[in-house]
Order: sequence, then C-alpha cells, then structure tokens
Amino acid sequence: MRLIIAILLPFVVFFTINRPFQGIFCLLLQLTLIGWLPAAIWAVYALGQYRTDEKIKNMHRSS
Repeated sequence: MRLIIAILLPFVVFFTINRPFQGIFCLLLQLTLIGWLPAAIWAVYALGQYRTDEKIKNMHRSS
C-alpha cells in the first residue's frame, strides 16, 4: 500500500515513516511538474531504506 502511495503522492510516504521535514521538502518538489518524478523515485527509495532499517531493528531485538 505504501508503494502505491509513494508513486501517486510521494510526500505522504515521508510522513508515514516519521520523516516530516523530508515530507515537506518532497511536497515542494512534487508541486512542480518536472519535480514529481524525482519526488516519486525518492519516496520509493526512502521507503525501501525504511523497510531495511525495520528489518535490522527486528533482527537486533530477537538476538
């Protein structure tokens, strides 16, 4: 679900992964027609990094 949001509304993803300042910057980037594609790519990348960070945290908790 977050992946679809990352493509359609990139700035929302940053708020869901607790990165509000990046979300505001992404919104400003997304408001330009040319900036929407880089914003979407950035949101998908940040979402992937967030998932990786969560997996690492879960691995350390179980150890």
